[in-house]
Amino acid sequence: MWMDTKTESKEASRTRSSLRRCVLSGLLLCAGDMEHFDKYMQDKLFVLQLVVWGLRGVTRVILANNPLSGALILAALYWASPWQALLGTLGVLASTLTAVLMGQDSAEVSGGLHGFNGMLVSLLMGVFSSAGDWCWWLLLPACLGGLSPVFERWDLPVGVFPFNIIIILYLLCTGPDNPYYPHHPATPPGLLEPNGTELIAVEVMLGIPLGVGQIFACGALGPSLLILGAVLLYSPLLAAHALLGSAVGTLVGESPSVC
Repeated sequence: MWMDTKTESKEASRTRSSLRRCVLSGLLLCAGDMEHFDKYMQDKLFVLQLVVWGLRGVTRVILANNPLSGALILAALYWASPWQALLGTLGVLASTLTAVLMGQDSAEVSGGLHGFNGMLVSLLMGVFSSAGDWCWWLLLPACLGGLSPVFERWDLPVGVFPFNIIIILYLLCTGPDNPYYPHHPATPPGLLEPNGTELIAVEVMLGIPLGVGQIFACGALGPSLLILGAVLLYSPLLAAHALLGSAVGTLVGESPSVC
């Protein structure tokens, strides 16, 4: 009986060890750049490839490159605001498809380098718009915001320069009284909103993960934590740097109140 119990204990231990190895192997397959996934997608339909390229473009906003992380970030955005997420989805797909039609470098397109500008532009159009959610007119400039590869074609910096140009053009062509694309007016000079000086430690601490979510114009705690989890899946080091940067920025932002 003692031998049977010992054998069963060894088998159970081997089963747990095997399960841990399988879980670890699965996590490793889903972490990092997931280059093996690109080989799997080579013979798939173009639509599926476009989706994967778009998801990589979503993560490029935060300097990551993982389609599964992109899916988690997109889920977080739909959780926070379906309308904003729809604009972002439209922007990243339009930008990626524009790059494909223009014959941009295939490695850059598949890596999502031509998608993140369109995503950011479309998200901020929704943030700046004062027409509220589900203003269907905004879908048109969101698609046009995906034309950032046009600016990249002119040997302009591939980073945020096309994003800045398109956002500035959008704001110059619209205004608070525009019937179709109104945006929030700037605060008049000399008119400052009251600034409370009372510090609440819990709210300050919550501002750290919220700062990570604000990269995608997301101001809700739950979706921000999901975005942070998506970054953690790609790279724990990158997630630590994102938290550290957000923490420093939060403390610097509170320093005038302390003084």
